[in-house]
Parts: sequence; structure tokens; C-alpha cells
Amino acid sequence: MKLAKKLAIGVAFAVAMMAGTASAADIKIGLVVKSLGNGFFDAANKGAQEAAKELGGVEVIYTGPTTTTAEGQIEVINSLIAQGVSAIAVSANDPDALVPALKKATQRGIKVISWDSGVAPEGRILQLNPSSNELIGKMCLTLVKDHLDGGKGDFAILSATTTSTNQNIWIDQMKKQLKDFPGLNLVTTVYGDDLSDKSYREAEGLLKANPNIKVIVAPTTVGVLAASKVVEDKGLVGKVYVTGLGLPSEMAGAIKSGATKEFAIWNPIDLGYSATQIAYRLVKGETDGKPGSEIEVGRMGKIKVGDNGEAAMADPFVYNASNIDQFSKVF
Repeated sequence: MKLAKKLAIGVAFAVAMMAGTASAADIKIGLVVKSLGNGFFDAANKGAQEAAKELGGVEVIYTGPTTTTAEGQIEVINSLIAQGVSAIAVSANDPDALVPALKKATQRGIKVISWDSGVAPEGRILQLNPSSNELIGKMCLTLVKDHLDGGKGDFAILSATTTSTNQNIWIDQMKKQLKDFPGLNLVTTVYGDDLSDKSYREAEGLLKANPNIKVIVAPTTVGVLAASKVVEDKGLVGKVYVTGLGLPSEMAGAIKSGATKEFAIWNPIDLGYSATQIAYRLVKGETDGKPGSEIEVGRMGKIKVGDNGEAAMADPFVYNASNIDQFSKVF
């Protein structure tokens, strides 16, 4: 009897543990990034994992291709579909190429959102922008102006890939708002594909071909760091400046070397946190994510979905010598 009782207790304990494990992975959210090994997305994953822990019963699968290609992301998405995830939150390498795979996910009952870099509306429920696109464009131009004597001079853009949704929107906003910055002259735009080595070569070639350029603005964390290294390596500190969107932890050296005076970014930890919160609430049926709806996003408060099916998280923040030491310890 004692043996039978022990066995019964053991079985009951095992069943309870299995039930606990199942509930711990009740909701699986695939956090698909442009590419792995990118500090911005690693920071976003920290926020996603924070949200998962806070919500409970959520597993975030942090994944993406090794290079910034739509083909690589499609493979990742198909793998997540096969795993039967509850939701997919993707930062897209191409707004249109991912749509068929994401439609397939939707047909399987998977909730799909895009964040950071958007997907075409037919491929997702909503797009979470890190900030207002207009404000990001204006911020980039303001940063360029603030690096130039008298706010006048030639500058160039170093972007990610030619198909990166968010970078293309921000560059378009910069071009639209150039009329409000009469002293600025945009010489050209080059693309480093969000690869450190290619971004370095593109920035190096850019300065060789255009010696009058005084500022490179990079709306990509990979590009702004690579261009800063070029300025440092080529002894151009004080002659050419780099600015744009960067991570404090990566750009602290550029601030201290003088390669940049200041740059901006929103908190990627908050972005990953918010994307996970939204995906969770869609899965739970707490929101439909339609235009006009307000979504609870934990410590970030509420985010409202606009008429275009897009939502903005927060305003970008400027980092310089006065605050870089503080924030470089955070992300």
C-alpha cells in the first residue's frame, strides 16, 4: 500500500509538473528580427523577455536570419508556422515579400503584427512604429544641422538595405522636410545592408568620392557605428561628423572620440516589450488591433492605433556627452 501510495503521489506530481510546463508555454510569440547579431534587436529581445515574464504563460522565440534578406525571414516564418506559435511579431526586411508567408500564418490562426520595420497592411493586423515617422525624419535633419557650422553644408545618408521599410520611410521624410532646412544639401544615399563591414566600406567610399561632405547621417544602428569608425580610423575627427540613430552602449566611444557630438534613438528594450504586449493581447482577444483601438501595453501605458493601422510608441531621445555614460549602461 505504501509503495502504491508513493507511486500515485509520484504520478500526480509528474502530471502536475507537465501541466505547469504546458501552461508556462501556453502562448508562444515568434519575435522575428531583420538579422541576428544586431545590438538593437538583442536589446529589443530583452524587452520582449521582460514582457513575457511579466505576463506569465508566455514564451518568446527570438529568431531571425543571419543576413538581412526577405528570403531568410520567410524561412523563419514558415518554421514558426510549423511550430504552431500563437503570434508572430516581425521587423521586416521587405514590406511586400513577406506578405504571402504571413497570410499563411494568419490562415492558421496566428496573430501577426509588424514592428520597427513594417509589413504591407494586407500581411499584418497592425504596425508598431518606434516613433512618429515625421518626427524621426525631422530629428535626423536637426542632428545634421547641429553638426554643421552655421547649420549649412553637404551631407549624405548611409542606410540599411534598399528594401528596409522603416529606413526608406525615414529617408523619404528627410527629403520632404529638407525645404525646412535651407542650409542643408543632400549629396547622395548609400546602402550598407545593415552589415558592419559593408557599411564601413560604403562610408569610406562615400567620403573618398565626395570630399565636401561634412556629415554622414545613418538611420540605422549598424551604419552609424560603422561610419563613426571610418571617421576615427581615417583621422577625420573634427572634419567630418557622424550622427543618426544609434545605441548608447555602442556609440559611447564615438561621443568620446568626437566622431559624433550627438545622436538619437528610442529605447529598443521598450519597443520589444511593447510588441510582445500587443501580440499577447491580440492572442487573448483583449483587442482586435483595428484603427481607433487603444491597447494596454503594461508599463508603457496605452498605445492608440491610427487610421492607417499603425501605432507610434514614443518620441526619440537625444544622447550626447552629458548623458552617454548613464544610458550606455542600459542599452
